[in-house]
Amino acid sequence: MSLDFSPIFERWPMLVDGALVTMKLAASATILGFSIGTLCAIGRNSKIEWLSNLCACYVEAVRNTPFLVQVFLVFFGLSSLGLTLSAIAVSIIALTINVGAYTGEIMRAGINSVHAGQWEAAECLGLSKAQIYWHVVLRPAVERVYPSLTSQFILLMLASSITSQISVPDLTGNANFIQGASFRPMETYLTIGGIYLLLAVIMRFVFWLIALVAFPRRRRLGTAL
Repeated sequence: MSLDFSPIFERWPMLVDGALVTMKLAASATILGFSIGTLCAIGRNSKIEWLSNLCACYVEAVRNTPFLVQVFLVFFGLSSLGLTLSAIAVSIIALTINVGAYTGEIMRAGINSVHAGQWEAAECLGLSKAQIYWHVVLRPAVERVYPSLTSQFILLMLASSITSQISVPDLTGNANFIQGASFRPMETYLTIGGIYLLLAVIMRFVFWLIALVAFPRRRRLGTAL
């Protein structure tokens, strides 16, 4: 078997555009998913039973169904409700719902790792629950689970390839078009495999830089990730 990458490299602008869409999906879903996951973690630890149960149902429903099914449910579900959104917008919603559930469990582990004495000390100072979570709980919780969060967000970027099934022009979607036009599937998917690996390395580097800024203690110990 001889490999010929020239038909793939001739269409390099499509690969660049697809990679940019992939990173756009990943960045948007990471920010939104982290916010939803943090609120979900707080909700699961709430003493309000219905809120805790609702968050638990959301987490279990998402974590025990395939992501492809979730994408189709959002895509066709919104259409059946009369909401017409672009494929990229639908993909961001689906990715956010998915990663929010996983992030919620990771953040819950981080929150539960905060020593009870810190809660009691904050309550003695007269801080409200919102202030305790903001000033005392969330930062050390995020610091402790940061490596797990970064791994989850990188997996999210890789999982975004599934959105090509609803015609999103991401890296995999454009690659499907290229291999159909060039009849070079091996070369096409070897190329995008290398690009996904590069994107993962870039994301890990960015998360490492964030950790250096956000967590001085990790910076001193040399364990940013």
